[in-house]
Amino acid sequence: MNKEILKRLDDAISSTLIGNSKDPDCNVGAAICIIKDGKEVYRNEYGEADKENHIPMERNSIFRCYSMTKPVTAVAVMTLVEKGIIALSDPVSNFIPSFKNQTVLTEKGYVPAKREVVIQDLLNMTAGLTYPDASFPAGKEMQNMIDKYYADVEAGNPISTYDLAVLIGEQPLEFQPGEGWRYSFCADVLGAVIEVVTGKTYGEYLKETIFEPLGMTETDFYVPIEKQNRFMQNYQYMPETQTMEPCTWQHLGLTYMHKKKPLFESGGAGLVSTIDDYSKFVNMMLGKGTLGNVRILGRKTVEIMTRNNLTPKQLEMYDWDTIKGYGYGNLMRVMMDVPASQSFGSEGEFGWDGWLGSYVAMDPKENLAIIYVIQKCGGNGYRDIQVIRDIVYSAL
Repeated sequence: MNKEILKRLDDAISSTLIGNSKDPDCNVGAAICIIKDGKEVYRNEYGEADKENHIPMERNSIFRCYSMTKPVTAVAVMTLVEKGIIALSDPVSNFIPSFKNQTVLTEKGYVPAKREVVIQDLLNMTAGLTYPDASFPAGKEMQNMIDKYYADVEAGNPISTYDLAVLIGEQPLEFQPGEGWRYSFCADVLGAVIEVVTGKTYGEYLKETIFEPLGMTETDFYVPIEKQNRFMQNYQYMPETQTMEPCTWQHLGLTYMHKKKPLFESGGAGLVSTIDDYSKFVNMMLGKGTLGNVRILGRKTVEIMTRNNLTPKQLEMYDWDTIKGYGYGNLMRVMMDVPASQSFGSEGEFGWDGWLGSYVAMDPKENLAIIYVIQKCGGNGYRDIQVIRDIVYSAL
């Protein structure tokens, strides 16, 4: 890769991507890592990880993965499929009884589910589950459930990974299983399934099966006190003052601000990590399941994981601006149509991003990966990602 072209990332990120105004106080910290052929070819950090305490971004700064957790969960599920412990066609009710005899809630009311939700539905987000969203009936029911969950936590009654999955299964579905696509708590339910079949907490299984073999020593569901001086602050932009302020609320059932070991270990959004740690996971995926002498998955498994699983009907609901040109499967986007993405790339590129703007893309054709880290509620929008991708691909 042309390193001089990659240096364009510095101006793009520091001048336009990490702030909402020309006021330096509105900037937040960011970092970029470009991997080619298994090696880090470009790396830089920008701004401050914690503006209030003037802690600069460093190589070992710890970030909240949020939905960049989901690809890890997909890998964990596939390790159990490879072992013959679960099958993609298994009904979820085999492991979580509340998924038996579910109902679907639409504007016309409740109707019985025509079939059971299976593991592959969860991996494809086609189960009919939702995230909390008061704009439609099933989403409103999930909002009511999660509001009660937060109230219980505040009252000193936290709920475990499995118990939250039970509550999720008790809520009505938005659509018949397999008949649509909706971003939802699917990955969190998968974490609970893993607990049931392994007899371990979800975090224990990840450490034993993925993190320790890959040497991912900084990745967990919380940041212990001795590492919290490296933990990036999470910011939100305040339009009324045009400033960035620390975010003091949690999202998607996560509590304790990631500074205390949680009872609910979220397979959809709960991990924290560093770029160096997450790079090991990325290189394993680009290595078709292996990193050095460590094998996490088989070659064919990774090939199956990284292709579009959605039907044309399901793709009609998969309509965000950030995923134009992509299909979806196994908790990840997969590039199907490069021109439709309005950005540079390759067919077969896969990955996902997180609520705070962090982003990962893995391109098997070029043996290339992009890891971008930022901690801002809602991120900065898709154009920022397009700019980064265009610079990186132009350097090939």
